[in-house]
Amino acid sequence: MPVPDQPAPAPVPVERLGFEMPPVHADPADERAHRKERLAGALRLLGRLGYEDGVAGHVTARDPEFEDCYWVNPFGRAFGALTPDDLLLVDGDGRVVRGERRVNQLAFAVHAAVHRERPEVVAVVRTQAPYGRALAALGELLAPITQEACAFYEDHALLDEYAGVEDAGRIGRALGPYKALILRNRGLLTVGDSVDAATWWFIAAERAAQVQLIARAAGKPATIDHRAAVATRERFGSDLAAWVSYQPIGPQGEPNGGVNIMNG
Repeated sequence: MPVPDQPAPAPVPVERLGFEMPPVHADPADERAHRKERLAGALRLLGRLGYEDGVAGHVTARDPEFEDCYWVNPFGRAFGALTPDDLLLVDGDGRVVRGERRVNQLAFAVHAAVHRERPEVVAVVRTQAPYGRALAALGELLAPITQEACAFYEDHALLDEYAGVEDAGRIGRALGPYKALILRNRGLLTVGDSVDAATWWFIAAERAAQVQLIARAAGKPATIDHRAAVATRERFGSDLAAWVSYQPIGPQGEPNGGVNIMNG
């Protein structure tokens, strides 16, 4: 029972409430270490989600200091056990400049092309996920049928012809200014201003594709109107929103860290 005549608790001033923001590093070496840690963690998470198929699948992160050089997972190594020390630094021509293993040069060429077309992009994710590949086989964009899908409304593109890894330049140009690209008959590619943001967009696009395919199988999905879809994208579609959304599921630096969202 409430005590009579007791004043209600005063609200906590907003400036005293905690809210995480992306870290800022003045030293390129610190930024490099952070990006490598987040890149290795993202690869482990994608592996746990099952977004890996043999030797296919790569995530790249731009080096903060060396021009046209990118950190990437080595060829033939499973995502699940990768650490920052396993990553390779590869130049835009596909040559390993730091590391001791080979890189999949054809697949890496796609990432290098995207990074060159979009110099503001820090990370590129292109790996294997079932629903994104199924949607790509239909040659369809993500429809604005859920709040989450609206993050991609008018902010992703479809390369509506089959493009192999030898078509790296065409793939890089097809992305345009957007956060995601559907490669017909191949799957999803996403980008972001951080590893966390790019990885979140990949996971979110895969989930949106899953919902879209399930809804279509059950009937005719109702779409969100243009004005509401744009407003929703403006609220939830920024790379900052993606970074924030990724924090509860993203690994926190240790090989076994992070939440296993496959098992809840």
